[in-house]
Amino acid sequence: MQVLAAAINPSDVKNVAGAFHTPLPRTPGRDYAGAVVRGEGKGREVWGSGPGFGVERDGSHAEFVVMPATWLADKPQHLSMEQAASVGVPFIAAWAGLSEAGLQTGETILVTGALGAVGRAVTQVAHLKGARVIGADVVERPSDVDIFINAKTPELAAEVKAANNGVGVDLVFDTVGGPIFEQCLKALRTLGRQVAIASAGDRRVSFDLIDFYHNRLRLIGLDTLKLGGPEIAAIMDALRPGFESGALKPDKVKARLLDQAVSAYSDVERGSGAEKQVLVPQ
Repeated sequence: MQVLAAAINPSDVKNVAGAFHTPLPRTPGRDYAGAVVRGEGKGREVWGSGPGFGVERDGSHAEFVVMPATWLADKPQHLSMEQAASVGVPFIAAWAGLSEAGLQTGETILVTGALGAVGRAVTQVAHLKGARVIGADVVERPSDVDIFINAKTPELAAEVKAANNGVGVDLVFDTVGGPIFEQCLKALRTLGRQVAIASAGDRRVSFDLIDFYHNRLRLIGLDTLKLGGPEIAAIMDALRPGFESGALKPDKVKARLLDQAVSAYSDVERGSGAEKQVLVPQ
């Protein structure tokens, strides 16, 4: 496949910084959009995210990538290559986590880190599935959440319940973890579910185990790096109708030439807000 656009995710920055202990040399990059130039499906325009890309095998921040046809999914026609490349990891995490947690129409979900790339994707997918979204983050700016709560509050669980008619939410999608992990559990109703994808700061957390089992709560861990190629392709196929209808929208993108990758990585490390850095060919 010829890579025509490849997004830079925060996990790519962590990878090149050594956080994943990736064997070297290795080409980084997980997400892509491009065209099949040889083999089965020649001429297809595709989008996605490679299993183990940038860690177990060379990734998408390159001109060409070789992969099995079963890992490929057709790109929505109206999205540019840059827009399609920006979807990958954030929406894969959102779709996989909400699907595994069994989000239902009419439920209320708390999304922590709601203004980050994954949080924004979770909000969109949750709305697509007919759910109500309470978003929490440390800074407030325009977003698609139904109710916003400042995550710096020491009583996050109480404020979430106050915003939900005094009862706990059905589901938490926690993109932060660490110091707010237990507050998220406390914000759940009986039989509530919590998806965990990260832990800021200390990787170890504590919580009241007796409350946990008395409330019959479920904790679901998700690591998109562990998803297989056909599994990722199936998620991209499931996402495509939402993007084709306009119910789901990609982030704003900033295209950078491949030889500007070092500068683009630095921008992502510093935090580039809602604008996704995307590498394109020379």
